[in-house]
Amino acid sequence: MIGAAFARRRLASGMAPSANRGIRSAQTAILVNAALAATKLVAGIVGHTYALVADAIESTADIFSSTIVWGGLRVASREPDDAYPFGYGKAEPLAAAVVSLMLLGAAVSIAVEAIGEIRTPHHSPAPWTLAVLVAVVVVKWTLSRRVRAIGAETGSVAVKADAWHHMSDALTSAAAFIGISIALWGGRGWESADDWAALAASGIIAFNGVAMLRPALQDLMDRMAGPEIVQPVARAAASVEGVLATEKLAVRRSGLGYRVTIHVQTDPDISLRDAHVLSGKVKSAIRAAVPRVEYVLVHMEPFERTALTSRSAPAASPARSPYGE
Repeated sequence: MIGAAFARRRLASGMAPSANRGIRSAQTAILVNAALAATKLVAGIVGHTYALVADAIESTADIFSSTIVWGGLRVASREPDDAYPFGYGKAEPLAAAVVSLMLLGAAVSIAVEAIGEIRTPHHSPAPWTLAVLVAVVVVKWTLSRRVRAIGAETGSVAVKADAWHHMSDALTSAAAFIGISIALWGGRGWESADDWAALAASGIIAFNGVAMLRPALQDLMDRMAGPEIVQPVARAAASVEGVLATEKLAVRRSGLGYRVTIHVQTDPDISLRDAHVLSGKVKSAIRAAVPRVEYVLVHMEPFERTALTSRSAPAASPARSPYGE
C-alpha cells in the first residue's frame, strides 16, 4: 500500500507542472477570445460583413473550447485514488475530442449561415472592417504559436487542439479580409464576396476539426505510442545489467504522460529478491530515458534462448495486448 501511494504521488507530481502550464494558457486564451468575440461581433453588424460575424462565432466557440481544455487538464492532473487507481489522465484527450467536435459544429453553423447570406442581397462591407481583421489575425496567430509551443512542451493533445482552434480563427479572419477586399474592390454585385470567404473558412475549420479529433480518439483507445517514445524505452530496458531479453512491450498515453508494460527475461536461477531488484532497475532506467513515462509494469520471466529478441537488440517486440501472455 505504501508503494502504491508513493507511485500515485509521483504520477500526480510529475503531471502538475505540465498541467499548470496548459491551464494558464487556457485562461489567457479565454480572456483574449472574449475581447475579440465582442469586437468582431460589433464590427460585423455595424460594418455589414457576415465574415466578421462568423469570426465572432468562431471566437465564442474558442472561449468554450479553452474552458473545456482548462477543465480537462484540471481533472487529468488529479492524484489517482481508490476509485480511479490509474489516474484521471483520460480527461485530457477527452477534452481534446470535445474541442474538435465543437470545431466541426462551428464549421457547419458558419457554412449554413454563409450560404443564407450569399442568397440574400445586402450592403457592401465597410472599409474600416479591414483594420479590425488585420488586428485579429495578428493577435490570434501570436496566441496560436504561444499555445502550440506549450502543447509541444507538455505533450498535451488538448492544448494542441486549442492551439489549432486559435489558428483556425486566424485563418477565418484572413479569409474574411480577402473576401471584404474583393467586395470593396469589385463594387456593386460583389457584396457577397465576404460571405463566400466565410464559407471557405468553414471548410478550413472542418478540416482542422477532423485533424485534431484523430489523435484524441487514438489516445482514448490506448493506441501504441510512436517510435520516438517506444524505441528509447526498449533501449533503456535492454541496457540494464542482467536483462537478457525483452518482449511484449506496450506503451500508451495516459493524460500528459505514458504508461509502460514490458516482459523482461533474465537468468532463471536468480532469486525472487534479485528478480525484484532487477525489475526496479529496469523501471528506473526507463523513467530516466523517457521522463514522460509515469508508470512502468515489469513482468519478469526466465530467459529462453529461443526468444525472438535478445539483449543485444535495441527494441523489444511489441505486445499484441498489454495483458497478453
